[in-house]
Amino acid sequence: MAQVMVKTILWDNDGLLVDTEQLYFSATRDVLSEVGVELTLDLFIRISLTHGQSAFDLAAEQGVSQEAIVKLREKRNRRYADLLKEGVPILDGVKVTLSQLLGKVAMGVVTGSRREHFEIIHQHSGLLPYFDLVLTREDYRRSKPDPDPYLTAIKTYGIEREHCLVVEDSERGLLAARAAGIRCIVVPNPLTKEGDFSGAYRVFQTIREVGEEVSNLLGRPLKANF
Repeated sequence: MAQVMVKTILWDNDGLLVDTEQLYFSATRDVLSEVGVELTLDLFIRISLTHGQSAFDLAAEQGVSQEAIVKLREKRNRRYADLLKEGVPILDGVKVTLSQLLGKVAMGVVTGSRREHFEIIHQHSGLLPYFDLVLTREDYRRSKPDPDPYLTAIKTYGIEREHCLVVEDSERGLLAARAAGIRCIVVPNPLTKEGDFSGAYRVFQTIREVGEEVSNLLGRPLKANF
């Protein structure tokens, strides 16, 4: 595979930079249980993290009205926000890797999170100064695994896709990047590790390896800029 000149790295957020996926699952599971729908962790992984669909489809399949589902979704969003306000861990290796890359490449976040939730997550994370672009769910029409989030990002940057690299944690995110024609590194987390990552540019066990790979692509060592 020919080497690519990396100018921009597009990062996913949830499950890659910050440990939020379990909180989102818990909030969704608790709200769905109020209408008699049992959302197991395995179902959540398959529906949401693998296929990029809504767990609320389970409620629709059991006859819950669309009006009721809208209210349930709003309740879930409020509950998730409350959980986020209790604090969100930054995943291991994230800060040192972002620091190594700062100033060497442009970096943006392309997330399926609502802006409200993203802002709560990063209110005290200290990560936002590393990024010059943030796209949340309100900034594009169709969510991952559709390529629209990443196509919107490269259009916003005004950069060719071959000069971009996406870093994701899920099969859903990988599919979005590939459909956009952008190389994708996958760093699975415990909830996504069983996904099908065929077609990924690289699959790494830790985010620290992303810094090492970009160092190789740039042809020079990277040092943390703390």
